[in-house]
Amino acid sequence: MKILAVSDVPSDRYYEYYRPGILDEFDLILSCGDLRPEYLEFLVTMARCPLVYVHGNHDDSYGRDPQGCICADDSIVTVGGLRILGLGGANRYRDGAYMYTERQMKSRVRKLWLPLKKHHGFDILLTHAAAFGLNDFETIPHRGFQCFHTLMDKYEPSYFIHGHIHRNYDFRIPQRDQHGKTIVINAFEHAVIDTKEQGI
Repeated sequence: MKILAVSDVPSDRYYEYYRPGILDEFDLILSCGDLRPEYLEFLVTMARCPLVYVHGNHDDSYGRDPQGCICADDSIVTVGGLRILGLGGANRYRDGAYMYTERQMKSRVRKLWLPLKKHHGFDILLTHAAAFGLNDFETIPHRGFQCFHTLMDKYEPSYFIHGHIHRNYDFRIPQRDQHGKTIVINAFEHAVIDTKEQGI
C-alpha cells in the first residue's frame, strides 16, 4: 500500500502546484493534524482514496472538521487491512480542545483497551505529537508523550506517524527514525510511505 502522510503545513507539491494525476499513486492519505479542512477535502477529492486524520493542537481554531474524511481520534480505524490507532493533540501548554497532559493522554490510551483487544493490536500509530525523547523538543509545547513508547513497546506497530515537530525548526530533525521494530515518520508537510518495506 502506498501512503501519503501530511501534517502542519500544506505541501506545495500536492496543493498549490497540484497537477492532475499526481495523487493517483496513493491508496491512503493520513493526516497528523493542524491542517485546514479545505486542504484535506481537496486531497481526498483529488486522490479518490480514503483520508484518515487526527486533530492537531490548533485544529479547534478552524471551526469544523473536514468532510469526506475519517477521524481516527480515540479509536482504531481499519483501511485496506491496516489497523490505524489515532491519538491526536499535543502536550498541554494552554487551554484548548486538543491539549493534554501526560496523565490525560495515558487515560485516553487506557480507554482503548477493548478496541486493542478486539483488533489484536494495530499496524499504525497515528498522532499529532511526537513520543517523548524521540526527536521532540524539551519545551512543553513540543514535548512528546511517554505513553507512546509504551504503546510501541507492547504492540510493535509497523509505523508511528506523527507531526507537530516542524522539520524547518532544525535541519537535524530526521523525517524517518526507528523505535524497536517500529519505523517512525515525521509527516511535517508530507512523507511518502510504501508499506511493502515492512511486509504489510
